[in-house]
Amino acid sequence: MTVKELAEKLGMTFLAGESGGDREIEGCYVGDLLSWVMARAESGDVWITVMGNVNAIAVASLTDSACIVLAESAGLDQDAKERADQQEIPVLATEKDSFATAVAVAGYLP
Repeated sequence: MTVKELAEKLGMTFLAGESGGDREIEGCYVGDLLSWVMARAESGDVWITVMGNVNAIAVASLTDSACIVLAESAGLDQDAKERADQQEIPVLATEKDSFATAVAVAGYLP
């Protein structure tokens, strides 16, 4: 399943990086401590967090995440939006909390 397909099925909104929406999803990781995520997230993961800053975009790039999902309607700052668009890293938004989002994503994983 692609990032775009997941966003449609779960009613998520693209905040940035929509051009990367054809990326295939392979797994899921939940976490807000950036150094922890850098060490543990895997390529192709949907990364669920509340961190909407430029550092989160850097971590998504380093880990080769399929996308970032900002839970609980967390905001994305302008610098992060610009960087995500440049690097084609999809950033999605949901009102659900991290747990509910992870459960919903898990239902669509291979």
